[in-house]
Amino acid sequence: MVAPVNSESKKRILIADDERINLEFFDVMLANLGFEVKTADNGIDCLEILSRWRPDLILVDNVMPRLSGWEVTKRVRTDPEYAEIADVPIIMFSAMDDVKDKVEGLELGADDYITKPFHFTEVLARMRALLRTRELVGQIERREARIQVAEDIAGHVIAFADSLRTPLAALAEEATLILPECSTAADFVQKTLKEVTAALSRLETLDEAVSMLRQQAEEIKREETSLPALKKKISTAP
Repeated sequence: MVAPVNSESKKRILIADDERINLEFFDVMLANLGFEVKTADNGIDCLEILSRWRPDLILVDNVMPRLSGWEVTKRVRTDPEYAEIADVPIIMFSAMDDVKDKVEGLELGADDYITKPFHFTEVLARMRALLRTRELVGQIERREARIQVAEDIAGHVIAFADSLRTPLAALAEEATLILPECSTAADFVQKTLKEVTAALSRLETLDEAVSMLRQQAEEIKREETSLPALKKKISTAP
């Protein structure tokens, strides 16, 4: 028996096939397993859905009216209009079992190639394998983003410290020279206040930058699953 998808991580699947029976079959089967499904019976409608809906995986037949699965795959991978979904996994279906056709589909950017007729359990297994891989890659990307945020915070702090070091050293040196002169003490105090005000202004800028970076880090953290949890999910997936 095929296990359902965890409702907490419901995945979006787009299916494009000109055979209505295949669309209805996958729509029912995948929806019953917990997937969110949209369908298209030609390549143009498929791209239209992609322009407003971001799936986690695309199933596409290579021979369709209006626009072939090959052309859909090529556009998703190369057209700037679909840059935000260019990395979405694509499984291509085909009634053609020729090695040349398989190679062409994979070279265009398909992640897998399944020859018709197919077994649903095999298709599902390949889908889940690609979704697990994509989730792991996403996890790594989010961790790298958090590392970058931490590096940015450190960079701002170091830059701020450097911006204070030179004027404070100059003030200290100047103080040793002018403090003995009572007539110039007022000038020294005035200059000191000016430098302190400038330092406080830089400190406010630093606070704003750090606050923004912390907010970005929290957003990334909310999207992230711990690596142990992710490993457990992968090891227990059907």
